[in-house]
Amino acid sequence: MKAIIRRRYGPPDVLELVDLERPDPADDEVLVRVRAASVNPADWYTMTGWLYLFRAKGGLFKPKDPRLGTDFAGVVEAVGANVTHVQPGDEVFGGRSGALAEYVVVKNAVTGKPSNLTFEQAAALPVAAITALQGLRDHGQVGPGHKVLINGASGGVGTFAVQVAKALGAHVTAVCSTGKVDLVRGLGAGEVIDYTREDFSRSGARYDVILDIAGSRRWSALARVLAPRGIVVVVGAGKGNRLLGPLSHIARIKVRAMFSRRKAVFFIARLTRDDLEVLRDMIEAGQVTPVVERTYPLADTAGAFRHLGEGHARGKVVVTL
Repeated sequence: MKAIIRRRYGPPDVLELVDLERPDPADDEVLVRVRAASVNPADWYTMTGWLYLFRAKGGLFKPKDPRLGTDFAGVVEAVGANVTHVQPGDEVFGGRSGALAEYVVVKNAVTGKPSNLTFEQAAALPVAAITALQGLRDHGQVGPGHKVLINGASGGVGTFAVQVAKALGAHVTAVCSTGKVDLVRGLGAGEVIDYTREDFSRSGARYDVILDIAGSRRWSALARVLAPRGIVVVVGAGKGNRLLGPLSHIARIKVRAMFSRRKAVFFIARLTRDDLEVLRDMIEAGQVTPVVERTYPLADTAGAFRHLGEGHARGKVVVTL
C-alpha cells in the first residue's frame, strides 16, 4: 500500500510516499481502505520533532514509528472475528495513528460515516470535532443559556466549537481575524469579534465559558471577562519553547487560576466511538457541518503540512486518496 512516512524529523520536505505492507486486522480490529485523511497541529509537531516533549515518547533522535496522521474516512475492507458494529463495505470514519496511507487498522475509534457527508468532510471530523465536543460539553459543562466565548474560532477546532456550542444551547461569541469574520458568522456565532480591531478582554461582557484555542492571552485578560464562577477551557497555545512548548503557557494559566474562584482546565481529547456517534447524530441533524478549506492528493501531503504550518487555515486541511 502507499503511505506517507518520515525517516527523520524536519519540515514537510522530509515526507516520503512509499510502499508498505498492507496490515491485517486482529480479531478486535477493523481494516479500512482510506479515502481521505486530515492533518492536525499534533501531526505537525510529530513530523517536525520541534517539541522535545513529543520526542520523549516518539523517539528522541529519530521517529520510532515513521508513519503519520490520525483522522480518516473510508470503506471497511475486512473485520476481525470479534467485530460486530461494522462490516465490509460500510462507509466509516475515525481516528488511528498512521492514517496517511491507503489502509489503516483501528480497534475502537471507528464508526459509520454520517450519511450526508463526503469522505473528505468526514475525515475532517475526528480530532478537531471531538476536541470541541469534549472541551465544551465535558470540561466547560456548557448548556442552554450559557454565554460562551471561543478564542480562535476559524481553525479546525474553532469552526466545530462554534457549531457545537450553539447545538448545546449556548449563545456564542467568536474571536477571529478580519478575513474570517463572515465564515464564522455563517457558522452560527451570535457575535463575532475581529481581534485586529477590538480587544475582547476589554469589551465589558461576561462569559460562563471561554474555550481558548488560540492560547494568545494571559490569565488576567481572560479573567476580566469571565463570570464569577466561569471556566476557561484551554485547548491550544503558541509554540512556546522547545522543551515544554505550549505547556508553559498552560501551566501559567493553571497556576494563576488556583488563586481565583474562576477555573482553568486543560485536557487532551480522547477519540471514542461513543463521541464519534454523538458527532454523527449532530451532523445528520444539521447542527454541525465540517469546514474544509483545501484538499491535497496523497502525493502532495507535504503541501498540506506547509499550509497547516502557516497557522492561518480556515477550517480543516484534508488529504485525499
